[in-house]
Amino acid sequence: MTRTSADAPRNPRADAPRNRADLVLRGGPVLVMDPAGTRAEAVAVSDGRIVAVGGCAEIDAMIDGATRVIDLDGRAVLPGVNDSHLHGAWLGARWPHTLFGAADPEPEASGADGPGPEARPGGVLAADRAERREAILRAGRLLTELGITSYTEPGIGPGEDDGETGCFHSEVLDVYRELAASGNLLQRVTLLALYGVLDGPSDLETVLAGIEERRRAEPEPDPAWLNVPGVKIFGDLIPLSRQAWTAHAYDDGTHGDLLLRGDTVEQKAAGLAELVGAVHRAGLQLGIHATGDRTVQLVIDAIAEAEAEPGARPARELGHVVIHGDLVTPAQLRRMAELGIWLNTQSGIAAAASDWLEAMMGPSVAGEAWPLRAALDEGVLVLSSDAPVLGFDWRRGIADAEARIVRMGGPVDAGSARARLHELLRCYTAVPAEQDRAASWKGTVEVGKAADLAVLERDPFEAGAAGLPGVAVDLTVLDGRVVFERVRAPRV
Repeated sequence: MTRTSADAPRNPRADAPRNRADLVLRGGPVLVMDPAGTRAEAVAVSDGRIVAVGGCAEIDAMIDGATRVIDLDGRAVLPGVNDSHLHGAWLGARWPHTLFGAADPEPEASGADGPGPEARPGGVLAADRAERREAILRAGRLLTELGITSYTEPGIGPGEDDGETGCFHSEVLDVYRELAASGNLLQRVTLLALYGVLDGPSDLETVLAGIEERRRAEPEPDPAWLNVPGVKIFGDLIPLSRQAWTAHAYDDGTHGDLLLRGDTVEQKAAGLAELVGAVHRAGLQLGIHATGDRTVQLVIDAIAEAEAEPGARPARELGHVVIHGDLVTPAQLRRMAELGIWLNTQSGIAAAASDWLEAMMGPSVAGEAWPLRAALDEGVLVLSSDAPVLGFDWRRGIADAEARIVRMGGPVDAGSARARLHELLRCYTAVPAEQDRAASWKGTVEVGKAADLAVLERDPFEAGAAGLPGVAVDLTVLDGRVVFERVRAPRV
């Protein structure tokens, strides 16, 4: 699904000719992560931008006495990883606790920060501005060690000013602004404003007023570092709590519900459709928590209706996102591709919850849930972690996605597996940049783009998707600066 990036910030330095480099990485596979699977053997960086990608001889001509040269020695370069649905403040305050008990390495073992000062899994985790600031910074340090250079914070705002954890409070946005202004962010952050209640029933008029407030808001000073393109809305909850709105019956005979105040599900559905239309008409990006097939269909229909209004912007330009979409159908994915709607989902949830779902809804429903291959085929799949619901290891996310696709009948021959790994790596790099409406300036290793890079200890295609969690991240480059470097054991 091809996107325009008219809304992306442009840096005039990107088009300036360069004959020297501040940083050169050479002597290993440079995985551009374009659709064609282009490879090079060296990349040159100057003033925060990629200025050359090609062979070692070509890049060596740009080296002078002030250039830092990193010998890859066969290690692989990727674009910086973009975790496009990750709760940064909540992660920083909560880690190493996760809701699904994901088995990421303990921070002490990886060299990251140890448990936060509260070191407890629930309750108020970030009670004031100082604790929220430290939570964001701690998350940044943790993420940097896995090559993550961008993420989406999906839902911060006044709807959660009385929330239990304190991690979604509207003050979190103010802290992000301070960190962006001072140059202390370790990732580029996209943030969605939240006017309803997290995982709870929201009031229609309150959220409508919030959408209008966001429509009138001024853009952030430097959207390359902090951008607030839209709003987060909760449509329903999850199948495992029997609260995804679905045409399928749960084991107790119910069909779920919607997260909007109302006397009947029909009234709630009408209100949710009104919210979706209001976001589109405001020219904002919609991120909607929708897991049930009936909720997803409502969202698709409401976006199509809003797009059809005279003078309305195409949905493709706004980049609306269905978040989770556990029970989305292949027909719905086709329609999402036609409209330009993304499916942002977490393969780790499929891995952790598939058997549980089967017990609640039966094998036929569970066997068709999380249709990742169909989403790949339609060009709408974006992978993310939802940390700290899960751990934030994108390598495991790719391995889990591969396992889900194979479990649902995907081909297992070497050629298919290799092509699929390329697609899945793009779902954590180039495609999230498209979701961010920033594909013109980040997400691939190409001249003119932001020098956000991750270096793996070896070529991921040698390890394969299943072996990827065992491939260490050796180096992270953000805006042309090395912000993490793993201490490697000397070769013997």
